[in-house]
Amino acid sequence: MSTHFDVIVVGAGSMGMAAGYYLAKQGVKTLLIDAFDPPHSSGSHHGDTRIIRHAYGMGREYVPLALRAQTLWDELEKKTHHKIFAQTGVLGFGPKGESEFIDKTIASAQKHSLPYELLYGEEINERWPGINVPKDFVAILEPNSGVLFSENCIRAYRELAIVNGATLLTNTLVEDIEVYQDSVKVQTKYGSYTADKLVVTTGAWNGKMLAKLNLDLPLRAYRKTVAWFESNESLYHPGNFPVFMSETPTGIYFGFPNFGGEGLKIGRHDLGEPIDPDHSKREFGAYSGDEGDVRSFLESYMPQAAGELKDGQVCMYTFTPDEHFIVDLHPEYSQVAVAAGFSGHGFKFASVIGEVLSQLAVNGKTEHDISLFSIARSSLQRPLQKNN
Repeated sequence: MSTHFDVIVVGAGSMGMAAGYYLAKQGVKTLLIDAFDPPHSSGSHHGDTRIIRHAYGMGREYVPLALRAQTLWDELEKKTHHKIFAQTGVLGFGPKGESEFIDKTIASAQKHSLPYELLYGEEINERWPGINVPKDFVAILEPNSGVLFSENCIRAYRELAIVNGATLLTNTLVEDIEVYQDSVKVQTKYGSYTADKLVVTTGAWNGKMLAKLNLDLPLRAYRKTVAWFESNESLYHPGNFPVFMSETPTGIYFGFPNFGGEGLKIGRHDLGEPIDPDHSKREFGAYSGDEGDVRSFLESYMPQAAGELKDGQVCMYTFTPDEHFIVDLHPEYSQVAVAAGFSGHGFKFASVIGEVLSQLAVNGKTEHDISLFSIARSSLQRPLQKNN
């Protein structure tokens, strides 16, 4: 195998695998390196499903990227035998006037003329008998949004990247990275590889990996859990029950319909244990709150989904201080592109972030507005480490 490439992508998870495909598709000689064998259960993309929504509660600046991501996911499904997307609709609900997430979602839908429907109190309960909310709750339904089958997404991008000529090294830990004036060198346990350009997107390991490139970013990895509960299939079937997100007085929760009798899936966005990704408790049930916290939400708002625990899994979120992503060129090395800190809401954008990274690597710029994700923004205030 040749050891020199046009671009090396370190980290072939959701963003990296997509970037690998879009690079290879352009005829760029691409090497993808991953410490595991994607898709796998050691990162942030496993657990079968992820939400994609277009009217975005994290800020209306995300909406153009969300719409482009949807277009690319739809294209991916047409090019592969894998099921990528299911249009279930996405329902966001919470106390009227007390949910910033709901208010921002409505504002972004209005700003970008996206289809949506507002419902209140008893209307919510009547529309979906599996939900039981107080009269003072409000909900926004995005009918065109839904579910991404996350592991299928990785598989599809992996297959297409390889078909288009990319080389993939799995179970290969990157030990060191050296950056020169016009090239990079990546050292692994099995050998070294060089390239003209480098893309780094290693999820919860980004803090450690980017330190090798004199880049100290305020990234924090958290242990997160999701659980599947026995539920009434007639009430929570994806044909008649949407993906949901809810901001309540006790926290922010998200969940999915009962696909294939596997149970209703639920997780919590705003709670988790800070971890070192190399030394974390990967067993579901290691903490009492793994089941108890989400069960409490179901008992309050979806009691007919609060059945027997069927399964539980652990993944990782990597947060930035403002919960916005980092997608940019390295401030010292223009041949290095970085994607990090997706803060628990990034997977839906993996397709478009892959496209962005491929453009940054090839052209040094992108057609998409990624100014919100700048490394230079004020919330990322740690100074750069200086070379000795």
